[in-house]
Amino acid sequence: MEIQILDWIQNLRTPAGDVLMPMITSLGNVGIAWIILAALLLMIRRTRRTGAVLAAALVLDVILCNGIIKNAVARMRPFDRNPLAELLIHKPLDYSFPSGHTAASFAAASGLYFAGERRLWKPALVLAALIAFSRLYLYVHYPTDVVGGAVLGIFCGYLAEKIVERVSEKKADKADKK
Repeated sequence: MEIQILDWIQNLRTPAGDVLMPMITSLGNVGIAWIILAALLLMIRRTRRTGAVLAAALVLDVILCNGIIKNAVARMRPFDRNPLAELLIHKPLDYSFPSGHTAASFAAASGLYFAGERRLWKPALVLAALIAFSRLYLYVHYPTDVVGGAVLGIFCGYLAEKIVERVSEKKADKADKK
């Protein structure tokens, strides 16, 4: 059924989409857009805590998604099962489940949300959804890879907020004791 969904999406392809989707997906390559955002937020005093949550979410994501889950599940990519699929990007070399692009993007968007960032989380969520869809459009992930990546990313964003909150409380306790 998942291949049928991907094939249906392939019927929606357009020349503009064939140019736009590889560009959108490239924003998720190694989480670069999110890493840059985290670095910028960390440099500004009033957004430093949000930057810390975002950075922590991305670190948790890379450990859980790319370090553990992908290798444990070892799912083949859809283009390996359907060699007739026309790829618009280079073939990814790692496993399919969960989508790392999607997981990092949703880790970033949810990290911003859970950190209380009122202005950035909505555009980040839109970009995360576009990156997730691009992975389907480009035939490099199954729909369940993308859903799994989104769920994992949201979990990482939530957990990162809790970790940063806990570290902040411990720092405050130490400062109070001095």
